Amino acid sequence: MTAASVLPEATASGLAGCRVALPESRALEVFAGLLERRGAEVWRCPLIAIHDSPDRTAIEAWLHRAIEAPFDRLIFLTGEGFTRLTGFAGRAGREDAWLAAVARTPTLVRGPKPGRVMKPFGVRPDAVAAAPTTEGIIETLSGQDLVGQRIGVQLYGAEPNRRLLGFLEQAGADVFPVWPYRYADAAETGRVTGLIEALIAGQVDAIAFTSQAQVRRLLRVARDAGHEDALLSALGRTVVAAIGPVVADELRAHGVHPTVVPDGQYFMKPLVSTLARHLGGHRG
Repeated sequence: MTAASVLPEATASGLAGCRVALPESRALEVFAGLLERRGAEVWRCPLIAIHDSPDRTAIEAWLHRAIEAPFDRLIFLTGEGFTRLTGFAGRAGREDAWLAAVARTPTLVRGPKPGRVMKPFGVRPDAVAAAPTTEGIIETLSGQDLVGQRIGVQLYGAEPNRRLLGFLEQAGADVFPVWPYRYADAAETGRVTGLIEALIAGQVDAIAFTSQAQVRRLLRVARDAGHEDALLSALGRTVVAAIGPVVADELRAHGVHPTVVPDGQYFMKPLVSTLARHLGGHRG
């Protein structure tokens, strides 16, 4: 099956006949179901697993600080980060105290998802960044007096996010970062190589990325197998979807130009709808 052979069959409301690769892990079946209900054939290849940080002592020390001497501000980059921190608090017997601390601390989130995740816990953010990116957070805080403020910042993976931390430090804040989860490889390398070979052979019509880590692992496996240039060329011929601007920027950093990015709403349903419209627009 090639992109050229299936695109004429796609409709504005459906993905009949299209093969869509999903590197998603955590919500793979939810994502796959949204696509399959529109008629897509889904290639499941979860690239990344998400695990709690192994440094429980450091996480609990950060939570203790947030509870006993609340920060002047909290910044959450991801809903996953808030969920993981709340899980650590619960296992330490301090979930109620943690949620009370969040409720009384001015909170800024990078995008809408952390707010949706927080709502069932009875807390909500005070502000959402101007754009769901690091630059959006910086834009939101620029011009505000941060001198001497103690700011707790939830990061993720092993990302130091020097841009954000450097901005806060230069603004005179005391910054307290925490990394509550880590990424790890999910599908074995052989399965990932199979997906790469299918992309190169033109047997996949679209691939939908939901995290930077997925992009990095796919390219890392391709590089180790000597297929990086061929994969990059193939992605230039394939419909590449990104769930939002952070993932889109990661793709561009590697020379891949995403063809589908939802406008303003960066989660799975808008991504699927935008992808269906794009493929439907290529009917012959």
